[in-house]
Amino acid sequence: MTVDHEGVAAVEFLPVDLGPGVLAGYTTRAGGCSVGDRAGLDLAQHVGDDPDLVVGNRRLLAARIGRPVVFARQVHGVRTAVVLSDGPDAVHRPGGAVVGDPCRDDLGEADGGYDALVTGSVGIPLGVLVADCVPVLLADARAGVVATAHAGRPGLLAGILAGVIAAMRSAGAHPDRVRAALGPAAGPCCYEVPLAMQDDACAVLPQTRAATTWGTPSLDLRAGCRAALGAEGVHDVQLVGGCTVEDDRFYSYRRSPVTGRFAGVVKMGE
Repeated sequence: MTVDHEGVAAVEFLPVDLGPGVLAGYTTRAGGCSVGDRAGLDLAQHVGDDPDLVVGNRRLLAARIGRPVVFARQVHGVRTAVVLSDGPDAVHRPGGAVVGDPCRDDLGEADGGYDALVTGSVGIPLGVLVADCVPVLLADARAGVVATAHAGRPGLLAGILAGVIAAMRSAGAHPDRVRAALGPAAGPCCYEVPLAMQDDACAVLPQTRAATTWGTPSLDLRAGCRAALGAEGVHDVQLVGGCTVEDDRFYSYRRSPVTGRFAGVVKMGE
């Protein structure tokens, strides 16, 4: 499908302060080429949207950020990729897989996927795609190291944040200098779960225990993220936005299973 950007609304980008020289923030549904249930700036190639429309959306985001954003194939796991460069010759550790066109290809498609990305290279934007999970952005501006993490319930409980902080350390970051942002996500008000699932989560992160506004068991994923980051020595943590289920500026799988994905983006070098 040919994508015509004429008349398309500008990409909305909610900025976050993660330190001097760091560009960071979150997209909304505003702008973009997608239509129907995924209308707006759907940035995901795995949710059944027209691939060419998603490419068009990613190019709109690239124009707003200044460079194409590197996204990963996210699988609710704990693997972290260290991105060394972008474009046709991009490679990462571990595995040496190649990133083709970041507007069309996701890192890790051929080797099992990744749920966190780290780079110490100036100018490479890293992205995380979500529609209720917590989009985590991290930066040590002094070390020039930035990272993203996809913190849904399975990955959070399995240790995705410990893994990404370890990778940032290896790249030269220090946890006590890292600033983190926890973006819009399903809130405890709406993230209803069975009591047994809540108990299992709280056995790992007690801070996740919560209740919905109607009084049933729920999880507070952002409280769990804050606790997990604190355990790794990261204490400068800010919350950005509210509950994606309640705020229709954002895609939400819980509100509508047929939906798109918005993104958190971080780049060293504004």
